[in-house]
Amino acid sequence: MKTINEYKQTLSAHKILLMACLSAVLGLAGCEKEGTAEKAGPKIDQAAEKAEQKIEQAADRAEQKIDAAKESLDRQAGRAGDYIEGKTDASKEALEKTQQNVDQATENAEKKLESAKESVTEKAQTAGEYIDDSVITMKVKAALLNDPFLKSFQIEVTTVNGAVRLSGAVESEQSIGKAVALASSQPNVKSVQSDLVVKASTPSN
Repeated sequence: MKTINEYKQTLSAHKILLMACLSAVLGLAGCEKEGTAEKAGPKIDQAAEKAEQKIEQAADRAEQKIDAAKESLDRQAGRAGDYIEGKTDASKEALEKTQQNVDQATENAEKKLESAKESVTEKAQTAGEYIDDSVITMKVKAALLNDPFLKSFQIEVTTVNGAVRLSGAVESEQSIGKAVALASSQPNVKSVQSDLVVKASTPSN
């Protein structure tokens, strides 16, 4: 497609060519005899009028082409602007979507981390309680075995969350009371439940 400058240059060239032709015609007319000059006068006028019409027509065509070129450039600029705007909007949407995905992934990761912390804490507490209960059970059993009066009895000791349960058979209520008191005096014991029973005495012959 020709540019606007090219159309302007073409129009100028046409004007120069027509002026040159007109000058040549006038020069030839001056060299003719007087009678011939009188005849040439109307022809010169007609040639000048035709030249002027051609110049005006060429100018009109050039102006139309210039206007068409301007409209074409405006349309192309408009399409380019729409294309750029569309790409910009698409880029913004993609960026916003990416940001949403990042936020969602971060939130999910934080939830999983918090859940893992809670799970580890619970397991640690459970393990600690199990260890504490085992230690309490061992200390209560050791205390019962070290007692000269109670060591001869088979007393079972279980501990759950610091609550001690005694079971088995002893020979008197006094033994039950002593076993309960001994278990209660051990560190970290919260309570003592006695399931001890007094075994029946065997009659002598």
